[in-house]
Amino acid sequence: MIRARVTGRIWSSKRIETIPKGSLLEVEAEGGERLIAFDPLGCAEGEAVLITRGSVAAGYFSDVKAPIDALIIGSIDEDG
Repeated sequence: MIRARVTGRIWSSKRIETIPKGSLLEVEAEGGERLIAFDPLGCAEGEAVLITRGSVAAGYFSDVKAPIDALIIGSIDEDG
């Protein structure tokens, strides 16, 4: 898993029908790597998130074929 921060939102006028509802977000990992991650949670810009990649991310969508390589699986609460 990767800890990252949402840096922006990716907009598109067309969408592959098999991708479930959600957003594509640009995130920056703690090591500086930038990724595009699928967000089914509704995260906001600046929010700290937890990401999984590869077959685990794609396997989340067991009922459809979705070309997802990076998936936001949690929003990190930084209060406290």
